[in-house]
Amino acid sequence: MIGSEGERKLQKKYNTASRANSFYKNQVLTYLNENMISFIKKMELCFIATSDSKGGCDSSLRSGEPNFCLVLDDTSVIYPEYRGNGVLASLGNISENPNIGMLFLDFTSDKIGLHINGKAEIIDNEDLDISISDDQTAAFEREQSRAVRWVKVSIEEAYIHCSKHIPLMQKVDMSLAWGTDDMKLKGGDYFKSKNCAQTK
Repeated sequence: MIGSEGERKLQKKYNTASRANSFYKNQVLTYLNENMISFIKKMELCFIATSDSKGGCDSSLRSGEPNFCLVLDDTSVIYPEYRGNGVLASLGNISENPNIGMLFLDFTSDKIGLHINGKAEIIDNEDLDISISDDQTAAFEREQSRAVRWVKVSIEEAYIHCSKHIPLMQKVDMSLAWGTDDMKLKGGDYFKSKNCAQTK
């Protein structure tokens, strides 16, 4: 059944079951349709949500050039992991708990979003064995040159994020410093945390 036990209980409590059931019936798929696939291929960013085995959560951003997240077929996508700060918070969670939530948002044109929920697995470069459609070959080769490893997601749910509260933004061209260790380019100590007590 679509929707968690918690969702169903609260829908009953707050009298939203009718609206929720309409949404489940009309908007929630267990695969990507053609429009969703086309949407993902245009996207330059995605927010991901993971949690460890005890429920400790982490949310993070994954981004790149259009089609950085590659559609393998209508039930799976794969995205690259670039060199980061070495903490590996999201991957650490995935290693304990494969459940993942992804949210692709278009802020600049259609002002719409796409949720994907599913199961994630970490794939090292040397173990990567995938088939890519011809129209994604160039994107795959580009990402392969930057990726440290990959995350493959097997899709369980795919559905719309409505546009009414998504802000319209303007895209500005800028160069990206891929894989840099330059603290200034990385944002440095923007929040001035370096000399703060770690706990209070």
